[in-house]
Amino acid sequence: MAPKRKISNTLALAVLGLLLERPMHPYEMAAVLRERHKGSSFKINSGSLYDTVEALVRHGWIEPKATVRSGRRPERTVYTHTELGHREFLRWLDELVRVPVDEYPKFLAAVSYLGALGPGGAVDALTERTHHLTRWIEETRAAHAEVVDSGAAPRLFVIEVEYLLNAWESELAWVRRTIDEIRDGSLAWPDTPPDDRTDSADDATKESQ
Repeated sequence: MAPKRKISNTLALAVLGLLLERPMHPYEMAAVLRERHKGSSFKINSGSLYDTVEALVRHGWIEPKATVRSGRRPERTVYTHTELGHREFLRWLDELVRVPVDEYPKFLAAVSYLGALGPGGAVDALTERTHHLTRWIEETRAAHAEVVDSGAAPRLFVIEVEYLLNAWESELAWVRRTIDEIRDGSLAWPDTPPDDRTDSADDATKESQ
């Protein structure tokens, strides 16, 4: 069994990935991540980013390269990879790409008890989810196109957004299909005759209001 990695926060993966391009200070890292709309891949906030940088320095994965000042702004420390950090980054990245892991998504846990909502409640909840997914897909596709078309980043640097869009589109198709099956009775609720499917769904919706 491989030894446990000292740093497993995926924001560290983002920092190490950015430093492959060029040395950066944390403020620039955050700006580049936001410019590339990486918020769907990493939880980005200044506090966690600086904590992550400090942890990477503490474990010898990155190191200060220089201190820079722009105008009246405060001095900022620019960081770069160490040999250890570069090696660990590649090993970690290779492992994450190769080996699927159980991530226990919350939606999967909720869907396992979909029956508890009743037909009407399930249709209502799933329908609202389609609205959210549709909005996310439209906004993310537009943002991704803007980044690539403007030349802000090569397509390869934001290719994870394509994966995310495909995942959301697949989920949206499944949710819509499940709604249709509930409505036409092909997904039957226990102890509810198929002929009563529409009435049951309507009653459940009224009771949930």
